[in-house]
Amino acid sequence: MTEFWLISAPGEKTCQQTWDKLMVATTRTNNLSTNNKFNIPDLKVGTLDVLVGLSDELAKLDTFVESVVKKVAQYMADVLEDSRDKVQENLLANGVDLVTYVTRFQWDMAKYPIKQSLKNISEIISKQVTQIDNDLKARASAYNNLKGNLQNLERKNAGSLMTRSLADIVKKEDFVLDSEYLITMLVVVPKTSYADWQKTYETLAEMVVPRSTKLLFEDNESGLFSVTLFRKAVDDFKHKARENKFTVRDFQYNEEEMKADKEEMTRLSTDKKKQFGPLVRWLKVNFSEAFIAWIHIKALRVFVESVLRYGLPVNFQAMLLQPNKKNMKKLREVLYDLYKHLDSSAAIIDASMDIPGLNLSQQEYYPYVYYKIDCNLLDFKV
Repeated sequence: MTEFWLISAPGEKTCQQTWDKLMVATTRTNNLSTNNKFNIPDLKVGTLDVLVGLSDELAKLDTFVESVVKKVAQYMADVLEDSRDKVQENLLANGVDLVTYVTRFQWDMAKYPIKQSLKNISEIISKQVTQIDNDLKARASAYNNLKGNLQNLERKNAGSLMTRSLADIVKKEDFVLDSEYLITMLVVVPKTSYADWQKTYETLAEMVVPRSTKLLFEDNESGLFSVTLFRKAVDDFKHKARENKFTVRDFQYNEEEMKADKEEMTRLSTDKKKQFGPLVRWLKVNFSEAFIAWIHIKALRVFVESVLRYGLPVNFQAMLLQPNKKNMKKLREVLYDLYKHLDSSAAIIDASMDIPGLNLSQQEYYPYVYYKIDCNLLDFKV
């Protein structure tokens, strides 16, 4: 299970008692969840008005930062196209896997100094993650253009003889070049029609050079034949070939152009390899930064919500539960029984229930402070 429930409850006589009660209720006898204390430092409370406003702002920031974390993770998966199993080992926070980071969470005092106001800390996070988002867009756009151009060129060199580039198939000696009167044409003939071609090609126009056809290349369905004729017969030949279901490819042998295409492909391929390493490193570093920022927002939200719900002085225990998948419903019931006295009006309401006029902003409401953290950030199962 990569899903965690980050909850808080007010301190009994001490916060340790709150923790002990939770442990007895959820782990001693029934193994409903694996629990860790979630350490939140002594943050500056500020005024009630600021806290109420900040509660809404943090909810929006939480959604935004989660979306950036997922975008960076998903783009990492796209970039590591052939080795998606390696994606998970690159998605780390502070050099450790995400579950370890969350369960051993420690506030980063250097990045987010707790002497600052809560609003300032949330603004530091907002600016930092907005920058990551903007950088990701720019880097992804540059790399995707390069990748797209390379794929287009690769596509030109693959596919059926009807559409693919012929530059890497034909050689100079296959053509009559620099002749005022003669021209070599390339014709795609279905494999089932080889015999028809050999019988008829000399009669498709008046001025076809006898015995001039040669099979240059085959794929699964067709063959590419060369044929030499007088320039003045080209239009007539094309017309008759079409009637016989032979496809004349519009191709002129031009060494300069073919060389330029090959060089372009080599250049794009080299550029892609050059950009790949730095891009993966950037994604790794900034995934870690964004994920760390996201968990700090969760900590801020728990702090703000706990003060708003449980009052001052600050006295609550934040706890991280990793539910046992089979017992999630039972765990909810146990937590409800444990904390229902905190808010008599809070029946168990789930966000998936559509209650007219009740806007839960997609967030479940319980008598205790609750936020979900899901460390499975990718659409595919790694």
